[in-house]
Amino acid sequence: MDFLSKHTSCLSKYVSCPSQWQLNATPGWQAVGAWTLMAAGGLFIASRALVFVRVLLSLFVLPGKSLRSFGPKGSWAIVTGASDGLGKEFALQLARAGYNIVLVSRTASKLTTLGDEITSQYPSVQTKVLAMDFARNDDNDYESLKALVGGLDVAVLVNNVGKSHDIPVPFALTPEEEMADIVTINCMGTLRITQLVVPGMMQRKRGLVLTMGSFGGLLPTPLLATYSGSKAFLQHWSTALGSELAPYGITVELVQAYLITSAMSKIRRTSALIPNPRSFVKTVLTKIGRRGGSPTYAYSSSPYWSHGLMAWFLTCVTGTMGKFVAGQNRGMHESIRKRALRKAEREKGKKST
Repeated sequence: MDFLSKHTSCLSKYVSCPSQWQLNATPGWQAVGAWTLMAAGGLFIASRALVFVRVLLSLFVLPGKSLRSFGPKGSWAIVTGASDGLGKEFALQLARAGYNIVLVSRTASKLTTLGDEITSQYPSVQTKVLAMDFARNDDNDYESLKALVGGLDVAVLVNNVGKSHDIPVPFALTPEEEMADIVTINCMGTLRITQLVVPGMMQRKRGLVLTMGSFGGLLPTPLLATYSGSKAFLQHWSTALGSELAPYGITVELVQAYLITSAMSKIRRTSALIPNPRSFVKTVLTKIGRRGGSPTYAYSSSPYWSHGLMAWFLTCVTGTMGKFVAGQNRGMHESIRKRALRKAEREKGKKST
């Protein structure tokens, strides 16, 4: 029995040796794996931190390009949708910067009034006006605009004209005319006027194409599906156009905006999240070339401080395409729709009495 026990013990040790070697080696591989994961996690956290620092610097510290860098004194800026709200404010502030202004919108009387206001405040600034309805997509209107600006040094184009839904509405219930107007105005109008102006900028090797985007294009927006899709189109189009025109010294920028007090938003009271047109436009024009809180898309910016922080959070923290974000957005717009329908019923009742 002693002999058997002795040799059994030896055999047991022999068999156990490989396992023991593996056990001794395993902690080393575990350490390598742990350090690899820690390094990858550290790099990810560092990259996210750097993005956030860049966002803060862009929003609160670093200045944008000088407006004068896009064209000399006496050059022109075209502003579409210029009769009210953001368009009117873009026109006024660009005139203050010394640009002559071409005002384009639907209502001739409002354009004439704004033109007179500009020349009275800035006597050295010239203005030209053209009344055109972008929803008509009329070739004659674009020919008239081409003739009006043909001999001008157009240094700045502000694509501000746009249309949203009258109230939030499920896509299946969206009136056909409303769908057509949104796509025609937001997409075709912007494309056609930009294509008319850009060749001159390319010849002069300078210029600014500034297009008003929306958070509706940044994240899918249920009950504003057609509007959201049109702004998403402008988002990708601007990024592509920016890359095409960069070799010619032309700056392309799509401005991502949350809510602003305006006739389109139907909001009158300002807050930290909802600026008035004057404050918003001032920020936009002093931050040209800075991406603000928009790290996802090239040639895009969300320059207003609260909008920029929201854009950063949506793109870098929650994500814009998830079901949770879409669900929250849907709930908000369903609530807005219910209130709008109740208000319409009350007004209808008042008219009938």
